Amino acid sequence: MIADEEFLRGKIPMTKQEIRILTLAKAQIKIDSIVADIGAGTGSISIEAARLARNGKIFAIERKAEAFELIKRNVEKFSVDNVEIIQAEAPEGLEDLPELDAAIIGGSGGHLEKIFDVLGMKLKIGGRVVVNAITLQTAAAALEYFKRHAWKCEAFQVQINRLERVGSYDMMRALNPVWIITAEAAVSC
Repeated sequence: MIADEEFLRGKIPMTKQEIRILTLAKAQIKIDSIVADIGAGTGSISIEAARLARNGKIFAIERKAEAFELIKRNVEKFSVDNVEIIQAEAPEGLEDLPELDAAIIGGSGGHLEKIFDVLGMKLKIGGRVVVNAITLQTAAAALEYFKRHAWKCEAFQVQINRLERVGSYDMMRALNPVWIITAEAAVSC
């Protein structure tokens, strides 16, 4: 896994390394997986996914111009050639994608339900959606959608604390807690 400090970041939010590890594990990315990273931000998840799916393809979808440029620079920095960057506000940009093995949602721009609707048609049988939510509203909206549409799902919340040196002392610095919700179009959660 790539250290957070290695990514070019600017003022764009980035999924921290520990959350990337859990997210990618839950997405069950294989060497030939086709993956959409929606709300790609810095591209940290796209790049890590591209390294796992060396014979696959990652579609990084991002609406913000600054983040779009940052993803391009990070893709170049880490020399991953299986990432295609799409500047669009999801669900736009999803319609023309091939069938997906997985979709990871780090940002929805308030269009979560519409994104899920499109993903329901784009995911292969057994395909997975992984939602990283930092707000209760996003987590609740995702869980409600999955229940209403009989998707098999699981959810957990992670709180990461990192050791930080403060003068001659060591203390733990808390990162934002994150809900990680994984779903498959199957039976009810």
